[in-house]
Amino acid sequence: MKPTTTYPLRLPLSLKMAVARLSKADGTSINQFVATAVAEKVSALQTAEFFTTRRNQANFKAFDKLMRRRGGTSPIPGDELPSVLKKGRK
Repeated sequence: MKPTTTYPLRLPLSLKMAVARLSKADGTSINQFVATAVAEKVSALQTAEFFTTRRNQANFKAFDKLMRRRGGTSPIPGDELPSVLKKGRK
């Protein structure tokens, strides 16, 4: 297990009561509930940062060239475009 540290956390009473109610319903301690909530938020922010970085590295000219190419193989059954999208295709 990784080392942990304590951190005094100040929450508005209404938020602390909501956390207590939700953690009880979830069957976890307040500490575990807050740690999980923080981990989820950190994960979401890191994911957004990852995709922003990837987007900034994108080569849209190469992508457009790839998408305009002819040939290839037909999609395997079940992997076709939905009929709603096919209507707009040339």
